[in-house]
Amino acid sequence: MTKPLVGVTTYLDPARWGVWDLPAALLPAAYPRLVQAAGGIAALLPPDAPSVAAETVARLDALVVAGGADVEPVRYGAAPDPRTGPPARDRDAWELALLDAALAAGTPVLGICRGMQLLNVAVGGTLVQHVDGHVERVGHFGRHTVKPVPGTRYASLVPEATDVPTHHHQAVDRLGAGLVPSAHAEDGTVEAVELPDGWVLGVQWHPEMGDDIRVMKGLVRAAGDR
Repeated sequence: MTKPLVGVTTYLDPARWGVWDLPAALLPAAYPRLVQAAGGIAALLPPDAPSVAAETVARLDALVVAGGADVEPVRYGAAPDPRTGPPARDRDAWELALLDAALAAGTPVLGICRGMQLLNVAVGGTLVQHVDGHVERVGHFGRHTVKPVPGTRYASLVPEATDVPTHHHQAVDRLGAGLVPSAHAEDGTVEAVELPDGWVLGVQWHPEMGDDIRVMKGLVRAAGDR
């Protein structure tokens, strides 16, 4: 059986390795390892021209929009809060184009942290630019409990409350068109969203930093079914 090809978006940032100090397409190794552990083949998707997004998606069986920088507030009609980080405009444009193409094509999608927030923005939603209590320490993944909403796709994958790795200071505010919440933190923060039609899921935490591969297995299974 052919393994599904899962595209995973990347950073584009300065980096140093060996004797080199150059711009680099970056992605923590935990992302492709999670795809591989779930039975897929990971293909990295560094920022590119939005005009090639549909052609790119057409070659994939599933799309993962990875974590990273804060979404630029202009994308959802807001002025930047002083606590919002510097924009990654090329990445915003590329990933929004990928999401539009994937949604149009019915390609399975998983958004992780920033990826969930960008999914919400892609379908007309807005974000809270700062929430307290979801970053224990900058550069360190904390953990908190998320509870599934019964009857959702996420609940079918993970039916019980679980502790998840987390590192975010922004969150979903107004849900975009068609999205429904499928998990919450104990403080009420929306921790997962999904579209009831097709296979589209966003999670606010970082499954790649934990041992639970059920969400990624769900994506890979949906990709294989196509």
